[in-house]
Amino acid sequence: MTTLARLQFGFLLATAALAASPGLSADIVKTKTVEVQVDTIATGLEHPWAVEVLPGGSYLVTERPGRLRIIRNGKLSAPIAGVPDVNARGQGGLMDVALAPDFGMSRRIFLTAATRAKGGSGTEVFSATLSKDGTSLEDVKSIFAMKRFTSGNIQYGSRIAFAKDGSLFISIGDRGDRDRSQDWRDDAGSIIHISADGSIPDDNPFKDGEKALRQIWSKGHRNPQGIAFDAADGKLYTAEHGARGGDEINDIEPGKNYGWPIITYGRDYSGAEIGEGTAKEGLEQPLYYWDPSIAPGALAIYRGKMFPEWDGNFLVAALKFQLLSRMQRDDGGAFVAEERIFDGSYGRMRDVVIAPDGALLILTDEDDGALLRVSRAPANNG
Repeated sequence: MTTLARLQFGFLLATAALAASPGLSADIVKTKTVEVQVDTIATGLEHPWAVEVLPGGSYLVTERPGRLRIIRNGKLSAPIAGVPDVNARGQGGLMDVALAPDFGMSRRIFLTAATRAKGGSGTEVFSATLSKDGTSLEDVKSIFAMKRFTSGNIQYGSRIAFAKDGSLFISIGDRGDRDRSQDWRDDAGSIIHISADGSIPDDNPFKDGEKALRQIWSKGHRNPQGIAFDAADGKLYTAEHGARGGDEINDIEPGKNYGWPIITYGRDYSGAEIGEGTAKEGLEQPLYYWDPSIAPGALAIYRGKMFPEWDGNFLVAALKFQLLSRMQRDDGGAFVAEERIFDGSYGRMRDVVIAPDGALLILTDEDDGALLRVSRAPANNG
Protein backbone atom coordinates (compact mmCIF):
# COMPACT_ATOMS: atom_id res chain seq x y z
CA MET A 1 0.00 0.00 0.00
CA THR A 2 1.39 3.42 -0.92
CA THR A 3 1.96 6.18 1.62
CA LEU A 4 -1.02 8.13 0.29
CA ALA A 5 -3.23 5.05 0.35
CA ARG A 6 -2.30 4.33 3.98
CA LEU A 7 -3.17 7.88 5.00
CA GLN A 8 -6.48 7.78 3.11
CA PHE A 9 -7.34 4.41 4.66
CA GLY A 10 -6.62 5.80 8.12
CA PHE A 11 -8.93 8.76 7.53
CA LEU A 12 -11.67 6.45 6.25
CA LEU A 13 -11.42 4.42 9.45
CA ALA A 14 -11.55 7.62 11.49
CA THR A 15 -14.60 8.83 9.58
CA ALA A 16 -16.48 5.57 10.13
CA ALA A 17 -15.65 5.55 13.82
CA LEU A 18 -16.61 9.18 14.28
CA ALA A 19 -19.96 8.66 12.60
CA ALA A 20 -20.72 5.75 14.92
CA SER A 21 -19.26 7.28 18.09
CA PRO A 22 -21.94 7.56 20.82
CA GLY A 23 -22.24 10.74 22.82
CA LEU A 24 -23.16 11.26 26.49
CA SER A 25 -26.07 13.47 25.42
CA ALA A 26 -27.40 15.05 22.24
CA ASP A 27 -29.22 18.29 21.39
CA ILE A 28 -30.80 19.49 18.17
CA VAL A 29 -30.02 23.12 17.37
CA LYS A 30 -31.53 25.10 14.51
CA THR A 31 -29.14 27.42 12.65
CA LYS A 32 -30.01 29.80 9.83
CA THR A 33 -29.16 27.22 7.17
CA VAL A 34 -29.39 23.75 8.70
CA GLU A 35 -30.38 21.86 11.85
CA VAL A 36 -27.39 20.40 13.67
CA GLN A 37 -27.01 17.74 16.29
CA VAL A 38 -24.67 18.46 19.19
CA ASP A 39 -23.32 15.37 20.93
CA THR A 40 -21.36 15.70 24.14
CA ILE A 41 -18.58 13.18 23.54
CA ALA A 42 -16.75 13.62 26.85
CA THR A 43 -16.72 15.80 29.96
CA GLY A 44 -14.34 16.13 32.90
CA LEU A 45 -11.57 17.92 31.00
CA GLU A 46 -9.79 20.70 32.91
CA HIS A 47 -9.55 23.72 30.63
CA PRO A 48 -9.00 21.74 27.41
CA TRP A 49 -7.20 23.74 24.73
CA ALA A 50 -6.87 21.65 21.57
CA VAL A 51 -8.19 18.45 19.98
CA GLU A 52 -7.06 16.27 17.08
CA VAL A 53 -8.68 13.17 15.56
CA LEU A 54 -6.52 10.04 15.65
CA PRO A 55 -6.74 7.28 13.05
CA GLY A 56 -9.48 4.93 14.21
CA GLY A 57 -11.67 7.72 15.55
CA SER A 58 -10.35 8.45 19.03
CA TYR A 59 -9.36 11.99 20.04
CA LEU A 60 -6.14 13.50 21.33
CA VAL A 61 -6.79 16.42 23.71
CA THR A 62 -4.59 18.86 25.63
CA GLU A 63 -5.53 20.25 29.04
CA ARG A 64 -3.95 23.56 30.00
CA PRO A 65 -2.58 22.35 33.40
CA GLY A 66 -0.19 20.15 31.42
CA ARG A 67 -2.01 16.93 30.58
CA LEU A 68 -2.40 15.18 27.24
CA ARG A 69 -5.14 12.55 27.02
CA ILE A 70 -6.86 10.25 24.56
CA ILE A 71 -10.67 10.02 24.51
CA ARG A 72 -12.03 6.64 23.42
CA ASN A 73 -15.75 5.85 23.50
CA GLY A 74 -16.39 8.86 25.72
CA LYS A 75 -13.80 7.84 28.33
CA LEU A 76 -10.67 9.79 29.23
CA SER A 77 -7.37 7.95 29.30
CA ALA A 78 -4.86 8.44 32.07
CA PRO A 79 -2.52 11.36 31.33
CA ILE A 80 0.01 10.45 28.65
CA ALA A 81 3.53 10.24 30.11
CA GLY A 82 6.43 12.30 28.83
CA VAL A 83 4.69 15.65 28.30
CA PRO A 84 7.18 18.52 28.88
CA ASP A 85 6.84 20.58 32.06
CA VAL A 86 4.70 23.66 31.47
CA ASN A 87 4.08 26.99 33.15
CA ALA A 88 0.44 26.41 34.09
CA ARG A 89 -0.27 29.90 35.39
CA GLY A 90 -2.69 32.53 34.16
CA GLN A 91 -3.27 31.94 30.44
CA GLY A 92 -0.24 29.66 30.22
CA GLY A 93 0.14 25.90 30.19
CA LEU A 94 -0.13 23.15 27.60
CA MET A 95 -1.87 24.59 24.58
CA ASP A 96 -1.99 23.37 20.98
CA VAL A 97 -1.51 19.86 19.65
CA ALA A 98 -1.16 19.03 15.96
CA LEU A 99 -0.61 15.73 14.17
CA ALA A 100 2.19 15.63 11.63
CA PRO A 101 0.84 15.25 8.08
CA ASP A 102 2.38 11.76 7.98
CA PHE A 103 1.19 10.81 11.49
CA GLY A 104 -0.30 7.54 10.20
CA MET A 105 3.25 6.27 9.68
CA SER A 106 5.48 8.45 11.87
CA ARG A 107 3.17 8.98 14.90
CA ARG A 108 4.80 12.41 15.27
CA ILE A 109 2.92 15.18 17.02
CA PHE A 110 3.68 18.82 17.79
CA LEU A 111 2.81 20.69 20.99
CA THR A 112 2.90 24.32 22.01
CA ALA A 113 3.24 25.30 25.64
CA ALA A 114 4.09 28.12 28.00
CA THR A 115 7.32 27.06 29.70
CA ARG A 116 9.63 28.62 32.29
CA ALA A 117 13.26 29.59 31.89
CA LYS A 118 15.61 32.35 32.97
CA GLY A 119 13.72 35.62 32.89
CA GLY A 120 10.23 34.18 33.24
CA SER A 121 8.08 32.31 30.74
CA GLY A 122 7.40 32.16 27.03
CA THR A 123 6.00 30.07 24.21
CA GLU A 124 7.88 26.90 23.25
CA VAL A 125 7.18 24.29 20.57
CA PHE A 126 7.96 20.58 20.88
CA SER A 127 7.92 17.58 18.58
CA ALA A 128 7.39 14.07 19.93
CA THR A 129 6.38 10.56 18.94
CA LEU A 130 3.20 9.09 20.42
CA SER A 131 3.91 5.52 21.49
CA LYS A 132 2.04 2.76 19.67
CA ASP A 133 -0.08 2.03 22.74
CA GLY A 134 -0.83 5.75 23.20
CA THR A 135 0.41 5.89 26.79
CA SER A 136 3.59 7.95 26.43
CA LEU A 137 5.55 10.43 24.36
CA GLU A 138 8.95 9.44 23.05
CA ASP A 139 11.81 11.37 21.42
CA VAL A 140 10.53 14.69 22.79
CA LYS A 141 12.45 17.64 21.32
CA SER A 142 12.17 21.41 21.66
CA ILE A 143 12.18 22.81 18.12
CA PHE A 144 11.45 26.46 18.94
CA ALA A 145 11.42 28.77 21.97
CA MET A 146 10.87 32.50 22.15
CA LYS A 147 14.13 34.42 22.15
CA ARG A 148 13.19 36.37 25.29
CA PHE A 149 11.23 34.96 28.23
CA THR A 150 9.60 37.56 30.47
CA SER A 151 7.46 37.90 33.59
CA GLY A 152 3.69 37.73 33.42
CA ASN A 153 1.46 34.86 32.41
CA ILE A 154 -0.67 36.19 29.58
CA GLN A 155 -0.91 36.31 25.77
CA TYR A 156 1.28 33.42 24.63
CA GLY A 157 -0.59 32.68 21.37
CA SER A 158 -0.39 29.87 20.29
CA ARG A 159 -1.67 27.71 17.41
CA ILE A 160 -0.04 25.61 14.73
CA ALA A 161 -0.95 25.39 11.04
CA PHE A 162 0.83 23.09 8.60
CA ALA A 163 1.81 24.24 5.12
CA LYS A 164 1.60 21.75 2.25
CA ASP A 165 5.34 21.07 2.54
CA GLY A 166 4.98 20.04 6.20
CA SER A 167 6.50 23.20 7.64
CA LEU A 168 4.83 24.89 10.62
CA PHE A 169 3.29 28.34 11.00
CA ILE A 170 2.92 29.21 14.70
CA SER A 171 1.19 32.20 16.27
CA ILE A 172 2.98 33.97 19.14
CA GLY A 173 1.32 36.59 21.37
CA ASP A 174 2.86 39.83 22.57
CA ARG A 175 3.05 38.51 26.17
CA GLY A 176 1.19 41.56 27.45
CA ASP A 177 3.98 43.94 26.38
CA ARG A 178 2.53 45.63 23.31
CA ASP A 179 5.73 47.28 22.13
CA ARG A 180 7.32 43.87 21.56
CA SER A 181 4.97 43.39 18.60
CA GLN A 182 6.89 46.09 16.71
CA ASP A 183 10.37 44.84 17.62
CA TRP A 184 11.56 42.78 14.65
CA ARG A 185 14.35 41.29 16.80
CA ASP A 186 11.75 39.80 19.13
CA ASP A 187 9.41 37.00 18.14
CA ALA A 188 6.64 38.20 20.48
CA GLY A 189 3.59 39.40 18.54
CA SER A 190 4.48 37.48 15.40
CA ILE A 191 3.68 34.58 13.14
CA ILE A 192 6.76 32.40 12.88
CA HIS A 193 7.57 29.85 10.17
CA ILE A 194 9.85 26.89 10.87
CA SER A 195 10.50 23.46 9.41
CA ALA A 196 9.45 20.36 11.32
CA ASP A 197 12.96 20.04 12.75
CA GLY A 198 13.07 23.69 13.83
CA SER A 199 15.28 24.90 10.98
CA ILE A 200 14.43 28.02 8.96
CA PRO A 201 12.69 27.45 5.60
CA ASP A 202 14.23 28.97 2.48
CA ASP A 203 11.13 31.02 1.65
CA ASN A 204 11.09 33.03 4.90
CA PRO A 205 11.08 36.78 4.17
CA PHE A 206 13.94 37.53 6.59
CA LYS A 207 16.02 34.40 6.14
CA ASP A 208 19.24 36.44 5.98
CA GLY A 209 18.52 37.80 9.48
CA GLU A 210 19.49 41.37 8.60
CA LYS A 211 16.17 43.17 9.20
CA ALA A 212 14.38 40.72 11.50
CA LEU A 213 14.68 37.36 13.23
CA ARG A 214 14.97 34.65 10.61
CA GLN A 215 11.90 32.74 11.82
CA ILE A 216 9.53 35.72 11.59
CA TRP A 217 6.89 35.57 8.83
CA SER A 218 4.79 38.58 9.90
CA LYS A 219 4.60 41.06 12.81
CA GLY A 220 2.24 43.43 14.57
CA HIS A 221 -0.02 40.82 16.15
CA ARG A 222 -1.46 41.06 19.67
CA ASN A 223 -2.59 37.58 20.70
CA PRO A 224 -3.47 35.32 17.76
CA GLN A 225 -5.08 32.12 19.04
CA GLY A 226 -6.50 31.01 15.70
CA ILE A 227 -4.49 30.19 12.57
CA ALA A 228 -5.57 28.17 9.55
CA PHE A 229 -4.96 27.61 5.86
CA ASP A 230 -7.89 27.63 3.46
CA ALA A 231 -7.65 24.32 1.61
CA ALA A 232 -9.25 25.89 -1.47
CA ASP A 233 -6.67 28.58 -2.18
CA GLY A 234 -3.80 27.86 0.22
CA LYS A 235 -4.01 31.26 1.92
CA LEU A 236 -3.17 31.66 5.60
CA TYR A 237 -5.49 33.47 8.03
CA THR A 238 -5.52 34.31 11.73
CA ALA A 239 -8.10 35.15 14.38
CA GLU A 240 -6.66 37.50 17.00
CA HIS A 241 -7.61 38.94 20.36
CA GLY A 242 -7.80 42.70 20.45
CA ALA A 243 -7.92 44.68 23.65
CA ARG A 244 -11.35 46.17 24.44
CA GLY A 245 -12.79 45.74 20.97
CA GLY A 246 -10.59 45.20 17.96
CA ASP A 247 -10.58 41.40 17.70
CA GLU A 248 -9.46 40.69 14.14
CA ILE A 249 -9.35 38.28 11.24
CA ASN A 250 -6.22 38.81 9.17
CA ASP A 251 -4.96 37.59 5.80
CA ILE A 252 -1.33 36.70 6.55
CA GLU A 253 1.36 37.51 3.99
CA PRO A 254 5.14 37.27 4.36
CA GLY A 255 7.02 40.25 5.73
CA LYS A 256 3.96 42.37 6.46
CA ASN A 257 3.13 44.36 9.57
CA TYR A 258 -0.40 44.05 10.96
CA GLY A 259 -0.12 47.15 13.05
CA TRP A 260 -0.54 46.32 16.73
CA PRO A 261 -0.25 48.52 18.78
CA ILE A 262 0.26 51.42 16.35
CA ILE A 263 -3.17 50.92 14.80
CA THR A 264 -6.15 49.10 16.26
CA TYR A 265 -9.94 49.23 16.31
CA GLY A 266 -9.90 48.57 20.05
CA ARG A 267 -9.25 50.59 23.17
CA ASP A 268 -7.33 49.89 26.34
CA TYR A 269 -9.30 48.20 29.11
CA SER A 270 -9.29 51.58 30.90
CA GLY A 271 -11.10 53.08 27.91
CA ALA A 272 -8.03 55.04 26.78
CA GLU A 273 -7.11 55.18 23.12
CA ILE A 274 -4.26 53.00 21.86
CA GLY A 275 -1.70 54.01 19.25
CA GLU A 276 -2.30 56.40 16.38
CA GLY A 277 -5.78 55.47 15.20
CA THR A 278 -7.19 52.76 12.95
CA ALA A 279 -5.03 53.14 9.83
CA LYS A 280 -1.50 54.12 8.84
CA GLU A 281 0.47 53.78 5.62
CA GLY A 282 2.52 50.59 5.51
CA LEU A 283 0.39 48.78 8.07
CA GLU A 284 -2.17 46.14 7.10
CA GLN A 285 -5.90 46.43 7.71
CA PRO A 286 -7.83 43.47 9.13
CA LEU A 287 -10.25 41.65 6.87
CA TYR A 288 -12.80 41.92 9.68
CA TYR A 289 -12.92 43.17 13.25
CA TRP A 290 -15.32 42.78 16.17
CA ASP A 291 -16.38 45.57 18.51
CA PRO A 292 -17.30 44.60 21.17
CA SER A 293 -14.82 41.77 21.41
CA ILE A 294 -15.91 38.13 21.22
CA ALA A 295 -12.50 36.86 22.51
CA PRO A 296 -11.72 34.56 19.58
CA GLY A 297 -10.10 31.19 20.08
CA ALA A 298 -9.41 28.80 17.22
CA LEU A 299 -10.20 29.38 13.54
CA ALA A 300 -11.31 26.79 10.97
CA ILE A 301 -12.26 27.35 7.34
CA TYR A 302 -14.99 24.96 6.33
CA ARG A 303 -14.32 22.77 3.30
CA GLY A 304 -16.06 19.61 4.50
CA LYS A 305 -18.82 17.52 2.92
CA MET A 306 -21.33 17.39 5.79
CA PHE A 307 -22.39 21.04 5.54
CA PRO A 308 -22.16 22.15 1.89
CA GLU A 309 -24.15 25.25 2.92
CA TRP A 310 -21.09 26.38 4.87
CA ASP A 311 -18.48 25.87 2.17
CA GLY A 312 -15.79 28.52 2.53
CA ASN A 313 -17.26 29.92 5.75
CA PHE A 314 -14.89 30.94 8.54
CA LEU A 315 -15.70 29.32 11.89
CA VAL A 316 -14.33 31.08 14.97
CA ALA A 317 -14.63 29.69 18.50
CA ALA A 318 -15.40 32.48 20.97
CA LEU A 319 -14.73 32.60 24.69
CA LYS A 320 -16.41 35.79 25.89
CA PHE A 321 -19.89 35.20 24.46
CA GLN A 322 -19.59 31.40 24.52
CA LEU A 323 -20.44 30.90 20.86
CA LEU A 324 -19.33 29.76 17.44
CA SER A 325 -19.15 32.58 14.92
CA ARG A 326 -19.93 31.50 11.35
CA MET A 327 -18.63 34.12 8.92
CA GLN A 328 -19.76 34.27 5.28
CA ARG A 329 -17.73 35.89 2.49
CA ASP A 330 -18.72 37.15 -0.94
CA ASP A 331 -16.96 36.28 -4.19
CA GLY A 332 -14.47 39.07 -3.60
CA GLY A 333 -13.50 37.73 -0.20
CA ALA A 334 -15.26 40.37 1.91
CA PHE A 335 -17.17 39.25 5.00
CA VAL A 336 -20.86 39.93 4.46
CA ALA A 337 -22.70 38.10 7.26
CA GLU A 338 -22.13 36.58 10.68
CA GLU A 339 -24.23 33.96 12.43
CA ARG A 340 -23.66 33.38 16.13
CA ILE A 341 -24.38 29.75 16.96
CA PHE A 342 -24.78 28.14 20.44
CA ASP A 343 -24.76 31.59 22.08
CA GLY A 344 -24.17 30.83 25.79
CA SER A 345 -25.46 27.25 25.58
CA TYR A 346 -22.31 25.22 26.20
CA GLY A 347 -19.70 27.50 27.79
CA ARG A 348 -16.51 29.19 26.61
CA MET A 349 -15.49 27.77 23.24
CA ARG A 350 -11.73 27.41 22.79
CA ASP A 351 -11.10 25.08 19.84
CA VAL A 352 -12.99 24.22 16.66
CA VAL A 353 -11.76 21.51 14.29
CA ILE A 354 -13.24 20.02 11.13
CA ALA A 355 -13.30 16.21 11.50
CA PRO A 356 -12.59 13.91 8.53
CA ASP A 357 -16.31 13.33 7.97
CA GLY A 358 -17.06 17.08 7.93
CA ALA A 359 -18.50 17.27 11.44
CA LEU A 360 -17.19 19.94 13.81
CA LEU A 361 -15.34 19.22 17.04
CA ILE A 362 -15.52 21.93 19.70
CA LEU A 363 -13.78 22.15 23.07
CA THR A 364 -15.24 24.19 25.92
CA ASP A 365 -12.66 25.92 28.11
CA GLU A 366 -14.08 25.34 31.58
CA ASP A 367 -13.05 23.77 34.89
CA ASP A 368 -15.23 20.87 33.73
CA GLY A 369 -14.64 21.20 30.01
CA ALA A 370 -16.29 19.12 27.31
CA LEU A 371 -15.65 17.79 23.83
CA LEU A 372 -18.64 18.42 21.56
CA ARG A 373 -19.32 16.95 18.12
CA VAL A 374 -21.57 18.97 15.79
CA SER A 375 -23.10 16.96 12.94
CA ARG A 376 -26.01 17.30 10.56
CA ALA A 377 -29.26 16.51 12.36
CA PRO A 378 -31.14 13.46 11.05
CA ALA A 379 -33.85 14.28 8.55
CA ASN A 380 -37.33 14.45 10.06
CA ASN A 381 -39.32 11.79 8.26
CA GLY A 382 -42.39 12.18 10.41
